[in-house]
Amino acid sequence: MDRILAIDSGLTVTKAVIFDLAGRQIAVARRNVRQIKPAPHHVERDMAELWHETASAIRDVLAQSGTDPARIAAVAATGHGDGVYPLDRAGAPLGRAVLSLDSRASDIVAGWQRDGTSAAALRLTGQEPHVSAHSALLCWMRRHEPERFARIGHVLSCKDWLCLCLSGHVGTDRTEASTSFTDVTTQAFSTEALALYGLDALAPALPPAAHSAAIVGAITAHAAQETGLVAGTPVAAGLHDVTASALGIGAHVPGVVGIVAGTYSINECVCEAPTTDPQWFCRNAVAPGRWNAMAISPASATNYDWFLDTLCAAEADRARAAGISLHAQLAPEIDAALARPSSVIYHPYLYGSPMGAAPSAGFLGLRGWHGRGDMLAALLEGVAFNHRQHVDALRGRFDTNAARLTGGASRNPTVARLFADILDMPVTVTETDEAAAWGAALCAGAAIGAFDRFDADPRDLDRHATTYRPAPDRAAHYARRYAVYREIAEDMAATWDKLGALGALEREKHDG
Repeated sequence: MDRILAIDSGLTVTKAVIFDLAGRQIAVARRNVRQIKPAPHHVERDMAELWHETASAIRDVLAQSGTDPARIAAVAATGHGDGVYPLDRAGAPLGRAVLSLDSRASDIVAGWQRDGTSAAALRLTGQEPHVSAHSALLCWMRRHEPERFARIGHVLSCKDWLCLCLSGHVGTDRTEASTSFTDVTTQAFSTEALALYGLDALAPALPPAAHSAAIVGAITAHAAQETGLVAGTPVAAGLHDVTASALGIGAHVPGVVGIVAGTYSINECVCEAPTTDPQWFCRNAVAPGRWNAMAISPASATNYDWFLDTLCAAEADRARAAGISLHAQLAPEIDAALARPSSVIYHPYLYGSPMGAAPSAGFLGLRGWHGRGDMLAALLEGVAFNHRQHVDALRGRFDTNAARLTGGASRNPTVARLFADILDMPVTVTETDEAAAWGAALCAGAAIGAFDRFDADPRDLDRHATTYRPAPDRAAHYARRYAVYREIAEDMAATWDKLGALGALEREKHDG
């Protein structure tokens, strides 16, 4: 047995990836998983469909790589954090899962900010609650769906649901456990944290939390039939995808900022003491006695995908039919736009922002002579600006002088250079395409003794990476534009509230 299977289940795609014990990626299979949006601010997923698509991806990756399932030494999953995957007491899905792009609980969170609950949560749990946290969503469910709330038997996250489907084990890991209800000092579940939100009744529903690199079960006969894996193959607990990504790119160590430019803007530093601030979540790192300061918002490269899906759909279809990359077609437009002066500023707040759910996305400074390239250049710049806001918060407290970047956008050298110039710090991109999956694989390998520890990465990261260094003139150019970007965001606060109220009024008229 010389291979490891890792599952990485994000907000739109679930992936199965096979690695060898040297860290080489053998094969990957992907399946899209529908997002269901039954109402504004509601973003959900069918749990049975997620498992079906994940099992299909596992069968596919085994077949396309020609891997004998008996060669798989261990399996582990990682998945999008936050949101909530509720089960009944029998372990069956209790309706649809709620994804971390959901913002239905914004009124509840706003109330907590006014009445002091958020400040108390920061002191106790190391983080202020946000709209897609377990705390907020479960309180929303208690208020609006009391019958469903009363039937909750288990409160899981994405990868925990997949671990259950694979092994029959109901549980979580240390990193995922700390999303709402752990004491930041003890790093364990806290009844006081539950009581803070009035969720005391859910104490029996909190799952046992294992080390990410602990074996929690084995592939069941049913899962073997569904996936093609061998029954009895060890299954490790796995970990939150934010932490998995940092681990997979060698950034889960003090002194380095790990950056994931994906659906979420993820920016994180590992620290050796619980260090709290409203600007980040202080959550459990993989190892006891270490914490992960995570500054995040749902405002990153998904803006680029939205632009292409919404405004370039027909062109994308033509490019696919012709076997041409739309991204390659757009690259010259973007590069040309980045090379010339522009008044266009974009705030990437389609699904949220570092300032909460109220701000919305938008282009400012557009003129009749601007084209698609100018808009895309401003969009990518805005994405990197949003990351800088988070990174500045972290490096204001932690001693960091280098960043490691991953996410689909990082594969584009133009984007990687943009990050280096905008952050004004060296940015390293590793060759590992599936960083979060490799983080999960490291935990699975450590769990069976194939690696000495979860962070004993067998790869030569320096050899298989590219470092982009900031150009002083470009860094100064972006510093000026970033200052305007931030000033606009501060000045727009009241306007965004008015726009949100206008949208709510229109919805009421429509629904009425």
